Amino acid sequence: MRRKYALVGTGSRARMFYGAILGPHHNHAELVALCDTNQVRMDYTNKVLTEEFNSTTVPTYKADAFDQMIKDSQADVVIVTSVDRTHHRYIIAALEAGCDVITEKPMTTDAEKCQEIIDAVKRTGREVRVTFNYRYAPHNSAVRELIASGAIGQVFSVHFEWLLDTKHGADYFRRWHRDKRNSGGLMVHKSTHHFDLVNFWLGTQPDTVFAMGDLRFYGRANAEERGVFTPYTRTTGVEAAKNDPFAIDLTSNDVQKGLYWDAEQEDGYQRDQNVFGDGISIEDTMSVMVRYRNKAVMTYALHAYAPWEGFNVSFNGSKGRIELMVRETSYINAGQSADQEGAAEGIRLYHFPLHGEAREVPIQRAEGSHGGGDNIMLRDIFAEEQDPNSPYRADYRDGAMSILTGIAANRSFQTGLPVDVKTIVQF
Repeated sequence: MRRKYALVGTGSRARMFYGAILGPHHNHAELVALCDTNQVRMDYTNKVLTEEFNSTTVPTYKADAFDQMIKDSQADVVIVTSVDRTHHRYIIAALEAGCDVITEKPMTTDAEKCQEIIDAVKRTGREVRVTFNYRYAPHNSAVRELIASGAIGQVFSVHFEWLLDTKHGADYFRRWHRDKRNSGGLMVHKSTHHFDLVNFWLGTQPDTVFAMGDLRFYGRANAEERGVFTPYTRTTGVEAAKNDPFAIDLTSNDVQKGLYWDAEQEDGYQRDQNVFGDGISIEDTMSVMVRYRNKAVMTYALHAYAPWEGFNVSFNGSKGRIELMVRETSYINAGQSADQEGAAEGIRLYHFPLHGEAREVPIQRAEGSHGGGDNIMLRDIFAEEQDPNSPYRADYRDGAMSILTGIAANRSFQTGLPVDVKTIVQF
């Protein structure tokens, strides 16, 4: 039996899902409808379906006709890849219409919306699955297995540093993400991946969060302080921006042109805003301390203007230490092949016993984006036979627990005080 999937939000992240449905999983999955605020973007997506996937077009619905789409398409599952601040709206409407949901991370952006989703899951009994593709990357799976095996005993502390370079990192400051009302800032939009990984690795949940963060590199005031003057608000077709290494030209790439430049006439959304302009309300320099329910403590840092892309994480336990170092390919969303987005270039995983010889742990490499996690996750999501007990599956509780760390960090930014995670939402 083929499950019917409707997709809401046809921006750059949508392709991963409809590509899987129309490609390797077409025998038991069917794309039945598209929904977006922008008709031009949906028309472009239908063009991709026919020209690149040899498929037929599917019916399109504007966002205000979401309920009608569910009724017409008789979808079994709704895939949500819209702007982060709207996730809760479509998740809840889909659940109440009797559908299960697959949603891009973050599940939502703030405590109120998170509580609404939790309540809707309880009320409807339907399933919400959050797509944490980094769980599936072989090097991250290997860390979980090492810890679970008792290789370093009880984990007492974690140090985790994530670096976004000036290609990928800058991209969050030219898109809708730059407005914290849309994305929850990088603590929610981006770090949800990383906070979920720690929950996944340690098998625990956050308890107390203390954080500091600020906008130090991007934005007009910071640029002017460094003597950089960029008087333009956007960069496509702007002569003064031609030599700006942070500028992008939406007409130079067919995907960006189809999804954003051509679609701009309908809704006015500018995908190429100046990263050193006004109107940025998210942070680019963040440090977080987290105490977990199992009493482990994490120090975490995220920088969005680094010279290279990737992360370092170390675990200290009662029997030793684990270190993982990963270098990833940098990318701009919809700017290149999706298979190259965050692909792992260099990986080193080390196990240091408290007594004995250190060893490098061999990693089975996987091709594709996000360290090879995307393809493995898609096979799991769209598999004909599902394993409900798989530790890699992330449900609404996992989605909530990952963003609650970021939501608590945002509160701590504002107050200068630690935040008790248990007080944010009620399960």
